[in-house]
Amino acid sequence: MSAPHRTPDPPRAADPPQDTATDVVRWAVFSCVLVPVVLLWYGTSLAGAAGTALGLAAVTAVCRLLLRQSERGAARLLTDERALRRGRRHRTGTGAHRGARHTGGNTPVG
Repeated sequence: MSAPHRTPDPPRAADPPQDTATDVVRWAVFSCVLVPVVLLWYGTSLAGAAGTALGLAAVTAVCRLLLRQSERGAARLLTDERALRRGRRHRTGTGAHRGARHTGGNTPVG
């Protein structure tokens, strides 16, 4: 007898959102440690491995700064967008109806 087919559970609101930028930075830091170790294992000089580690650390730091700046810009854009939508929703005006066709005042259509 087979088990009944079960659909996957939808994501819960209580689950925290994943911070992908932090994950990327963690992997980059891991690489900054792993790559020089592998280079030393395969016979590269200590100076060469240290130079590689410094280069990778510099690139990681710059990428981290750019990711954080991008996140702040995206958050700011989202906040501005929400404020604009909220402002439009509560605005009222005379004669402004959604989807209404305006003929241009009292001129006859014909």
